[in-house]
Amino acid sequence: MAFATLKNAGLTDNDRLLFEKTSATRLASEPIKGGLFRQVHRVTFTERTGGTIEVITVNDASADECSMSGVDVYVISKHLGPN
Repeated sequence: MAFATLKNAGLTDNDRLLFEKTSATRLASEPIKGGLFRQVHRVTFTERTGGTIEVITVNDASADECSMSGVDVYVISKHLGPN
C-alpha cells in the first residue's frame, strides 16, 4: 500500500525503484479493541539512483487480515537520528 500511495501521488514509479532492496520494519503494534492492533511500520524504498524514499505507515490489523483499515502513509522528508 505504501508504494501504491507514493505512485498515485507521483513521487515514484515501478521503473525508478529496486523492489528487492525494499525493507519494512515494524516500529509499534498495540492492541486497540476487538482483536485489532494498531501497527506502525517504517518502509524504505531504494531508487536506482541510489537514493531512498522513506515512509511511515499506520494501519489496523487483526490475526485474520493484515489490514483491517485504510493505510495512512507519511513521507519522511528528513531523518534525524543515529540510523
